[in-house]
Amino acid sequence: MARSPGPDVSIGPDKTLRIGVTRRRFLTWTGVAAGLACVPGLLGDAPTSTGSTRVGDRLFTLGVASGDPVPDGVVLWTRLAANPLARGGGMGSAPVPVGWEIATDENMRNVARRGWTLASAENGHSVHVDVRGLAPARDYFYRFRARADISEVGRTRTAPAAGASLATLTFAFASCQSWADGHHVAYDDMAAHAPDVVFHLGDYIYEKPIPGDGGRRRTTAMPESARGEAMDLADYRDRYALYKLDPHLRRAHRTSPFVTIFDDHEVDNNWAATIPEDGQPVPDFLLRRAQALRAWWENTPVRVDHRPRGADVRAYRRFEYGDLVEFNVLDTRTFRSDQVNGDNDSAQDAATADPRRTILGAAQEHWLLDGFTHHRHRWNVLAQQTTMADLARSVDGSRAVSMDGWSGYEAARARVLDGARARDVPNLVSMVGDIHRNVVADLRTTYQRESPTVGVELAGTSISSGGDGEDSDAADRALKAASPHVRFGNAQRGYVLNRLHRDRWEAEFRVADSIATPSAKLHRRALVTIPDARPDVDVI
Repeated sequence: MARSPGPDVSIGPDKTLRIGVTRRRFLTWTGVAAGLACVPGLLGDAPTSTGSTRVGDRLFTLGVASGDPVPDGVVLWTRLAANPLARGGGMGSAPVPVGWEIATDENMRNVARRGWTLASAENGHSVHVDVRGLAPARDYFYRFRARADISEVGRTRTAPAAGASLATLTFAFASCQSWADGHHVAYDDMAAHAPDVVFHLGDYIYEKPIPGDGGRRRTTAMPESARGEAMDLADYRDRYALYKLDPHLRRAHRTSPFVTIFDDHEVDNNWAATIPEDGQPVPDFLLRRAQALRAWWENTPVRVDHRPRGADVRAYRRFEYGDLVEFNVLDTRTFRSDQVNGDNDSAQDAATADPRRTILGAAQEHWLLDGFTHHRHRWNVLAQQTTMADLARSVDGSRAVSMDGWSGYEAARARVLDGARARDVPNLVSMVGDIHRNVVADLRTTYQRESPTVGVELAGTSISSGGDGEDSDAADRALKAASPHVRFGNAQRGYVLNRLHRDRWEAEFRVADSIATPSAKLHRRALVTIPDARPDVDVI
């Protein structure tokens, strides 16, 4: 890959895999996107899998997961793969009946619900069971069976009843887990803490080619397609299978329910709505996007309601935890305007301030502001992919910011943050991934003139993307020098473990010194406390 000489002090989104082409301009192709939903065979409904299964095969090699918890239910997920590194998991074309059960005890004696469903080739032999009729705020345990095989037992937890008085909540958030860059040891640490829920904020997979030696994993045990860029449904399915073989990730999934949203690498680096990275024709990219997002849904514990319909997807959604907190899970990719200024870190200008440009799209922005109008929770969270705060640095004497984050969409940021302030939304927190570093910053409408602080942003580092990192690299020092609103920064790998109380939010930034081995351990790098009713932080 091409790299600029000297130290890399980029603090924007992951651009290390870009080829350096000139950023492109296309008209909006909404008609094409809508039409693709009706194209027969668009998503590879004809089976692409090879092989067939027999009684006695291990079918649950990719583990189990749960997600999208609500007070009376949760989604249970698995995907059958007799040969996970083979195309289609070696499952053949026949549908497979899968039994499921959910119980109140880990020994699975007190079964609360059970049933059967079909794992079909059309859905990559994945299973999404939306279990309802459960009790709120309760641990449950679940498992699957198919033919003669029985899965591991997973633990999940429902949300509290709507409006219930909730004293505490433990949750984690994570993002950016490039398989070739190191081991996903952060997930082992996360599972040991068994949070009530985990938010995955994007870049669950990376679409770019993986080195033949497996990068830092030093293994050639990969799907054949992993040596090239993922371009179609079968390629993306292969990539998810490879990632889900990671034992640390599987443990975290079977320990806590996940709320999952995609960012760019689930499709294509820095894509924007109908616009790809490298000048691929728009109709071709929309087909690729549709297939990539179908694979994302197939491989995550997300409800059937959010299954993509052709090139259309509605992935943004809300989760309430009693009267304590509401999480607004945003999609900052599908509906955004194209990045300006060549999508290079640069000064803000008339283009970044253009009120016609959007990062959420009109419908999602209205949905978010309408939700602010009806706020009923002590804490209000934007769970999203990319930073709202300006993470500025000085380049040749000029102030430069990322064009991919909200800094490149200033008017859209002002509409959301001013809207929250006008509606007296209390305790606003933005939690994000994408930038492969930990950053805590003030949340403001603008950073180039006096503007009140309306909340706090917690940016979490990557699980593995970017390699080991260091406590303070050149980019960390550059952004702190040019961004006085940054309260903490660190560039090691890990995740953020949060303990939410009525009077405070405690964010524990847990990091590893190295992710070179599967036995590496994490430790607390910082504990950041946000007090109730005051957008301020205390860092220990």
